[in-house]
Amino acid sequence: MWVVPLVALVLGAWLLYRSFGAQGPVVRVAFDTADGIFAGKTEVRCRSVRVGVVKDVNLADDLKSVLTYLEFDPEAEGLLRRGTRFWVVKPRLSVTEFSGVGTLITGAYIELDPGPPGGAREDSFEGLETPPATNSSVPGRRVLLSAEEAGSLTIGAPIYFRGFEVGRIEGRDLDEAGLKVTYNAFIGQDYSQLVTENTRFWNTSGIDISAGADGFKLRTPSFQAMISGGVSFGVTEGDEPGKPAADGMTFTLFRDEDAARLSSFNPTLKFLLLFDQTVRGLSQKAPVEFRGITIGRVADISFDLVPAGRDTRIPVLIEIDPALMRPEAARELTTADSEFLKDAVAKGLRAALKTGSLITGALFVDLDYHEDALPAELGKEGEFTTLPTIPSGFAQLEGKLTAILDKLQALPLDKTLADISAAAVEAKTTIADARTTLKEIEVTAAAARKTLEDPEFRELPADLRKTLDELHKSVASVGPDGAMQGDLLRTLDELRASLRSLKSMTTTIDEKPNALLFGRDSSGNPTPKAPRGGR
Repeated sequence: MWVVPLVALVLGAWLLYRSFGAQGPVVRVAFDTADGIFAGKTEVRCRSVRVGVVKDVNLADDLKSVLTYLEFDPEAEGLLRRGTRFWVVKPRLSVTEFSGVGTLITGAYIELDPGPPGGAREDSFEGLETPPATNSSVPGRRVLLSAEEAGSLTIGAPIYFRGFEVGRIEGRDLDEAGLKVTYNAFIGQDYSQLVTENTRFWNTSGIDISAGADGFKLRTPSFQAMISGGVSFGVTEGDEPGKPAADGMTFTLFRDEDAARLSSFNPTLKFLLLFDQTVRGLSQKAPVEFRGITIGRVADISFDLVPAGRDTRIPVLIEIDPALMRPEAARELTTADSEFLKDAVAKGLRAALKTGSLITGALFVDLDYHEDALPAELGKEGEFTTLPTIPSGFAQLEGKLTAILDKLQALPLDKTLADISAAAVEAKTTIADARTTLKEIEVTAAAARKTLEDPEFRELPADLRKTLDELHKSVASVGPDGAMQGDLLRTLDELRASLRSLKSMTTTIDEKPNALLFGRDSSGNPTPKAPRGGR
């Protein structure tokens, strides 16, 4: 009789033991709401593997949160350690991602991310309202980024190296004083060696439009970075990478790439410039260039830099980093009053204001050698060494225009204008005479046209041709074969004989003047004449 009750008692005890032995630990997790969480139905998973279930859901006493009691499998008890995180996996749509699509069919579940190994056991946790970008168990480099303002950089924003995505922003917090925003950044294990002690991080969020001495700048990152923000990092040109960064190391998050590049600027020399012209358009941090190469920046623009009342020129304080100059110049330019700089000023080194952009009107300081510069040397104003300056830009143009206007004013403009007026009157008279001449020409042309159109004038060529024929005949009669030619030859022979007779007669009269009375001697032998002076 006692065998059946004894067996039932042993079986019940065994079942009770199995029931208590199979029951795992129960922990409490607080969430803001119980959206998607149901007691006895919602599962708890770790890397998508079921490790427990929601046992109960209650409101907190202060009604500000929801307390969920999670019952875990006995073998999952080691996951409940300090640093373990819980969040609800459900459909989420944001500017950075669209996740939890599978829960539309299976329903929401609670995901568990175990804390660091070796952590103390805990039974109470604060659940996350948004899932972390990466699980803590994923290997990689985790660093902190400190910025003055958050901007459009959100959780889940990508981190780029040379335009390639290598990590994510996991979280952000505002410090207690409200002055800094700290970001938790994660870099994948394959790219963790890229983060070194000299790495610079800068914000690439949205569209960056800036205007300065080098004109307008427009930077457009990837489409995702324009929406959710983004961060880029790298080592500035000329810097050594340094040692690999350790987990938890804090870096400054610069506003843009230019600010990150200028962060390595190390000015060791300061000079004071005194300008006789306006400095409108010159701002602090404006570049200081030597023939187009940036070697410094403007540190301050203020009358407080010089003693009151001693100088009316505009004082501008500049900072120069010798490391940005040629190595030989950097070695010699150790102090503001070095011999190298004195020799450079003696050779014509001067500072001038130049326009960096005609659109923005921004100015920058230009250092260069000028052969026509007046002799000058380094000066001293208070604690600063002064470099000589020369006017340039619009001030120089204004001076040239003033000189041109002075020359124009010295010209005899009144006399010139009077001469121009007289010339204008003469030109007017000449134009009137020309018009009269043109009218006369028109009348002459009309008469000529009338003459050409006259029928008698048209017959004139035929008459001229007839006259030319007659003239040709007349000339032909005079020619070698013409009759007139023979008559002329005979006449010439007779004329030649008459001339010989006349010559003979004149000779006779000359020798014997009385031959006209007594006739000439018929002997034919002429009597010699006696010399005229021999009588």
